[in-house]
Amino acid sequence: MPELFGIRIEFFLFAATLIGVAVFHAHTFRVAVIGAVVITLYKLLFAVFNQGPGPAGLAGHAAHEWVTLANLLGLLLGFALLSNHFEKSLLPDILPRFLPDDWKGGFVLLILVFVLSAFLDNIAAALIGGTVAHTVFRARVHIGYLAALVAASNAGGAGSVVGDTTTTMMWLAGVSPLAVLPAFVASSAALLVCGLVAARQQHRYQPILKDELGSHRVDWARLAIVVFILASAIVTNVYVNTVLGEAGSHFPFLGAAVWVAILVASPWRAPDWSLVPGAFKGSVFLLCLVWSASLMPVDQLPAASWPTTFQLGFVSAVFDNIPLTALAIRQGGYDWGMLAYAVGFGGSMIWFGSSAGVAMSNMFPEARSVGAWLRGGWHVALAYVVGFFVMLAVMGWHPTPLRGATGKGTVGVGRPVGAVASPAGSTVASTGPVPSHPTVAQEPK
Repeated sequence: MPELFGIRIEFFLFAATLIGVAVFHAHTFRVAVIGAVVITLYKLLFAVFNQGPGPAGLAGHAAHEWVTLANLLGLLLGFALLSNHFEKSLLPDILPRFLPDDWKGGFVLLILVFVLSAFLDNIAAALIGGTVAHTVFRARVHIGYLAALVAASNAGGAGSVVGDTTTTMMWLAGVSPLAVLPAFVASSAALLVCGLVAARQQHRYQPILKDELGSHRVDWARLAIVVFILASAIVTNVYVNTVLGEAGSHFPFLGAAVWVAILVASPWRAPDWSLVPGAFKGSVFLLCLVWSASLMPVDQLPAASWPTTFQLGFVSAVFDNIPLTALAIRQGGYDWGMLAYAVGFGGSMIWFGSSAGVAMSNMFPEARSVGAWLRGGWHVALAYVVGFFVMLAVMGWHPTPLRGATGKGTVGVGRPVGAVASPAGSTVASTGPVPSHPTVAQEPK
């Protein structure tokens, strides 16, 4: 394949797209679309897709990726309406009476997002936290605090096999839920570092409301709809993973479940449909980046070790962590809790490094400046480093074999050697050389 300085051309094109997103933050949508089109045309004309060359290879790759993209689109659009239901329930308006009045109120809110994300999708946890912050801080939210909200949502799912797509992948591949639990050691330390700094940033920028905005009565119907939508997503995810198995990877059940729940509840309380066009544009932006990342010829990782795991956290800030996790599972030999923390929390360092960050940027467009994110949210990168080495010092490096492993490449009970399980229970066989960019049928981050 065409290379420059020993590096495939696709990586230069993807890097140019990411740089364009970082520099031209007022035109991120256009840059992402152009980048996806250019990379696709290059693969079509001069290189090969994972499934082969030419139009047939493109069609095969699209057939392999469409469930992931459709699930992500359904979740992003659905959770935009969900967060609006939550805001209109007026519960955020009375929360100030339960939060401390000074900077500690912002810190407590980050802890709540952290706890929510251990049980819910990190997009939902981030949007709920952003909705509350928008209210209690009079719509003046510091970009450093926005970065901390995203970090809290990603940190909360790192130690739970139901809290993040990557940990769900590990669980289905044969990793014990107890093996990822130590990630909470790292993520708790990281939350402490970035949370304390961000809460003080926010307090200086805009203090929390000391009292609720007037006298409000909670709209319990809208709050019930929020719970219903979240419950539908959780139940569907568990059903697809544990019952449907491989069959669940052929249809975007998770995104569909969220929208079925929204439509079923709409006669009770109609959602604000005017939000859909704006949310759709932001969602297409993320889909373009995910599609571009799926076209990268990633076929191997360095040898499993704690330095490799540490580096994967920084890679995850700009690269889809699903293929990184799939490659790590295929390779084996990792400390799964440390890996879960690295690929989960690492995406918080840049706003487009995780779907929670992209969802937050739809709510707060000012977050789309990479420079502003790095300047205001510098503490997230520091928190990642501190959390990683706290975990390394406390827990050490303990590679854990996958359940049922009988030799190199085996990743799960009853699966062929080299099969990687997706969050939907499908497997990608690889009895031969590792294929480029094995992806899975589930939303990223």
